[in-house]
Amino acid sequence: MIVSTAARPGSLSDATRAASHCAALIAAIAALTLAGAWFFQLVVGLQPCPLCLEQRYAYYLAVPLAILVAFAARLDAPRSLIYAGLAALLLAALANALLGGYHAGVEWRWWPGPTDCSGPVGNLGSAGDLLSRLDTVKVVRCDEVQWRFLGLSMAGYNVLISLLMAALALLGIKRLSRRG
Repeated sequence: MIVSTAARPGSLSDATRAASHCAALIAAIAALTLAGAWFFQLVVGLQPCPLCLEQRYAYYLAVPLAILVAFAARLDAPRSLIYAGLAALLLAALANALLGGYHAGVEWRWWPGPTDCSGPVGNLGSAGDLLSRLDTVKVVRCDEVQWRFLGLSMAGYNVLISLLMAALALLGIKRLSRRG
């Protein structure tokens, strides 16, 4: 009996299936990371600083884009489209890892952070307004760590998670570049 290794019509190649799995994993990791961030904010009460909020943008992009890439691969979309989606996920994850590394460096005081969340306090307005604003405004500083686990802050974990997502996107690209 001769067994053909060619893909049957209507079936996915191993490379396309692997790319779909990588994209689905990225979507799951990004969704769980966002759920964790919202848990710490809404349940635990840790308010995010401006840099923390900026680091969430990559995850807000990754969830729907990774789901679309996973479905596109499952529907046997053109490889160029799947490549483009995985490349966008790779770039977003790498950029987010850099932002998380910058934020962690600000927390460790290796370099100064943005003035809106780690610099000196600027214009406070009139004395009468100051007292009323102090009751309602809580400034969350980017250079003060609110939570650490095993020596890493949330910015440090963001670096690791973003690098994991980048590795998965790169793995999907590598698998997709193989024929068959």
